Amino acid sequence: MTQPTSMRAVLLMGHGGLDKLEYREDWPVPEPAAGEVLIKVAACGLNNTDINTRTGWYSKAVRDGITPSSGSTAFSDAEADTRSWRSVALQFPRIQGADVAGRIVAVGDGVDTGRIGERVIVDPWLLGPGDWFDAKKAAYFGSECDGGFADFTTVPADNAIRIESPLADAELATFPCAYTTAENLISRASLRPGETVVIAGASGGVGSAAIQLCRLRGARVVAVASRSKAALLEELGAETVIDRASPDLAEAIRAATGGGVDVALDVVGGNLFGHLIEALRHGGRYSTSGAIAGPVVDFDLRQLIYKDLQLTGATIVPPGTAPRLVSLIEQGLLKPILAAQYPLSELAAAQQAFMEKRHVGNIVVAMS
Repeated sequence: MTQPTSMRAVLLMGHGGLDKLEYREDWPVPEPAAGEVLIKVAACGLNNTDINTRTGWYSKAVRDGITPSSGSTAFSDAEADTRSWRSVALQFPRIQGADVAGRIVAVGDGVDTGRIGERVIVDPWLLGPGDWFDAKKAAYFGSECDGGFADFTTVPADNAIRIESPLADAELATFPCAYTTAENLISRASLRPGETVVIAGASGGVGSAAIQLCRLRGARVVAVASRSKAALLEELGAETVIDRASPDLAEAIRAATGGGVDVALDVVGGNLFGHLIEALRHGGRYSTSGAIAGPVVDFDLRQLIYKDLQLTGATIVPPGTAPRLVSLIEQGLLKPILAAQYPLSELAAAQQAFMEKRHVGNIVVAMS
């Protein structure tokens, strides 16, 4: 089948506000290089990386969190050459979007043509050969290379994972970033069956994924979120939902768990960080993959020293994680939480809604 030569796409023209997102209908369709496949994108989910990159939040000069106001403009104090997660300059224009679901429509040299027609989701971590943990060799789909906010995209064939599922394309697009991130968070904290875990930011994409993955491990889950979102989080598997606005959040967590938690999973940071550390039992573990409320925190080292705590960051996801998650999806063990859908032409509005955090789960751009 002959592919079109031009496509719809939203281009990020540089670091800045929502005005840096440019919708086009005449952008060239990419061609798959050797070892790559061309995917016709059916849906692409939003995630924090999109906002962080656009605004320049990754720059070490930035000390504030993402809010609907700051995320709609930009961080003026961001340093030009450190505005990506790897602290290196990006090339523009860039097509963002890491959470792709679609079908393979063409393949590059060295890829089996029998893959044409496969329904796939994209593993967004493009890891280098050899030492996969080497950040200098790792790239993120939609960050260091063009992603899925377009009609077509290319990825290495190994990153296009075949999936057999009755779920809709928009539902499948809720999985790639959020669930691989959540799985990595949990793995880095070495969560064990029977342990108690508190999840901050539990209503977001990563948090709602973490609830399900922790329950599959046999853990007891305490979620921190706004009270209005409690019913859905309990339906996902949270035993207790604690209002994030509690005046003494650490004490509320300790009271709900009979003395504290074994593990804290955090994508929020900011003022929540100290409460999570205080809520950990002796020998507890804290794992973080984000800091939407702010990257700079106050920390009493005595909490770390005299409670024998372990603190870990979680960014680069190990190879093999995404295929394991696809297996769980195919078995019906993971539930997609699709909060809203937007057309590609309204990506800026979708990002604004994403930053307002009134939703539970994921927001997705649907291509049809």
